[in-house]
Amino acid sequence: MANKKALGRGLSALLPDISTEENAKGKIETVQVARVSPNPFQPREKFDPATLEELKNSIAEKGVIQPVTVRQVEDGFQLIAGERRLRAVRDLGIETIPAYILQIDSDEDMLELAIIENIHREDLNPIDVANGYRRLIEECELTQEQVAEKVGKDRTTITNFLRLLKLPRRIQESLQEQELSMGHARALLALESAEQQLDIWKNILQKKLSVRKVEELVRTQSTKPKAKPEVPDKKAYYFEDVENRLRQKLMTRVKVKPRANGGGVVEVEFFDDDELERLLSLLGD
Repeated sequence: MANKKALGRGLSALLPDISTEENAKGKIETVQVARVSPNPFQPREKFDPATLEELKNSIAEKGVIQPVTVRQVEDGFQLIAGERRLRAVRDLGIETIPAYILQIDSDEDMLELAIIENIHREDLNPIDVANGYRRLIEECELTQEQVAEKVGKDRTTITNFLRLLKLPRRIQESLQEQELSMGHARALLALESAEQQLDIWKNILQKKLSVRKVEELVRTQSTKPKAKPEVPDKKAYYFEDVENRLRQKLMTRVKVKPRANGGGVVEVEFFDDDELERLLSLLGD
């Protein structure tokens, strides 16, 4: 799928323009709710009960304003986008729902559409977005550059989201639950160990720390001198400072390993070829 035509900025590139149906790539119909099955490729992990209740109240009062999007399958329809609307309608006992019916022939296309549509929703949390990008790369066999083109973002944005998946699972869950922001999480990524990340994460929750305060804590944690018998204390502190500065600039883990007799090695971590290219561009290659 890596060489397929880009889908543009989400499903909007594929959905019909109601005012010019002759140019539509699908059709609008009223379908039986009972004939619509869930999307097996749904990338969203969590649905907020409060916002779902608000949507139900709105639909009960005004009806379904925006159609769901489906594809036709042998025994009915399969949802592409609009799961919250479908859930709300089912809970309300409404028997029909307006739907865009698109011609989607393969599961690969279905997965790609579902992920891209969800990524463009404003209420999607950063971890679900990151997992969406990851699935496009792993399951749709796209590069970071191709993902960036499809979702209308730059590659650095894709990389920064993917790096969130390196955080301990409990911190990822906090991002999903909106207990901390993307800025908090990016600051934590500059720390070397999961233990350090979890320690500061607990402080964030307990003391409601701002992103700026977390960045200060991370710098303090990163510059704590460690015992290195083969290197004098002043040099040890200097190398720790260099590590921290490089981590802040490159937004990845960096390790400086000095030799007792002079010189040393700088290790820069990357998790795939695309991130290596990003690092090379930052270094001026």
